[in-house]
Amino acid sequence: MKKGIIDTILPFCCLLFLMFLILELDKISDYFVPYIENHPKVIQKPKNAYTKKETFQFVQATDNFTPLSIHDLKNIFYSIVNNGWNEFTFYCPSEYVNCLDDVRTISQDQDLLTHLNNFVHPYNGFSNVKTTILETGDITVQIEYFYQKEQMEKINQKVDELYDELITKDMDTETKIRTIHDYIINHTKYDIERNNDGTSKYHSYIAYGPLFEGYATCNGYTDAMALFLTKMNIPNFKVAMTPDENTKEGHVWNALYLNGKWLHLDLTWDDPVSKDGTDYLQHKYFLVTTSQMKEADHGEVVVTEHQFKTNIYLELKEEAN
Repeated sequence: MKKGIIDTILPFCCLLFLMFLILELDKISDYFVPYIENHPKVIQKPKNAYTKKETFQFVQATDNFTPLSIHDLKNIFYSIVNNGWNEFTFYCPSEYVNCLDDVRTISQDQDLLTHLNNFVHPYNGFSNVKTTILETGDITVQIEYFYQKEQMEKINQKVDELYDELITKDMDTETKIRTIHDYIINHTKYDIERNNDGTSKYHSYIAYGPLFEGYATCNGYTDAMALFLTKMNIPNFKVAMTPDENTKEGHVWNALYLNGKWLHLDLTWDDPVSKDGTDYLQHKYFLVTTSQMKEADHGEVVVTEHQFKTNIYLELKEEAN
């Protein structure tokens, strides 16, 4: 009698178990695959308040941290920085044979990392990136950021105060940009000391310098303008010139999307350094196309610092040919 019941129930139980396996296959595989591959699950911390949501042609934010190509790795490095994470660990899957070599290539390419850095919010810009690579496929990226929490709080308050003071509801977008552009230049001097020997008592390399101390290098001008552009919900990124054998010093300026096209905005060169100490305010590089910027560069003073890589800053490529 008992054997008959078992013979009847056993196939039914097996069927139920099989149905359970089919329905829960994804969850079960997600649980066991990391152990089979000897990797724990990637842990993602919350993104910070300054994570950019815009999509750029050269690099895109991603939530998929399992790379299958060098392009995936580039997006992962960008997303780690863009999310404001101080440390993050991901893993090279076995099917991506060249993964570790490609990670080494990216992590050692300071030029590429600098360009990736230009697509993030200024507060998420890094001062240093350290990548630890294990032969097991474990990749840990550690980030040091330029801005401290106290600086960001003070800068945010200053930006809000200036915006309320300078901007009125009847202004169109271009007038708003011009108003901020002129304010920063009129209250800032170029930090020649930092440019000449790399040291200065001012925080001129970040937005704190121009907004609180009145001194900036190109980085400070660009970061300060980027904060206001972001406050105005204008898509923007920074453009960096790559130094070459003829021009040892680099340069950075703003790119922004306005009225259906990407334009250049360079506060540094609109605030030129004069020999007699006279302060100047120009609009030579105010909302110009790439071709207009090239024309401006070949004026009475020839400017060689606006050479940028069109294979990276693709939004600006159309007119760069």
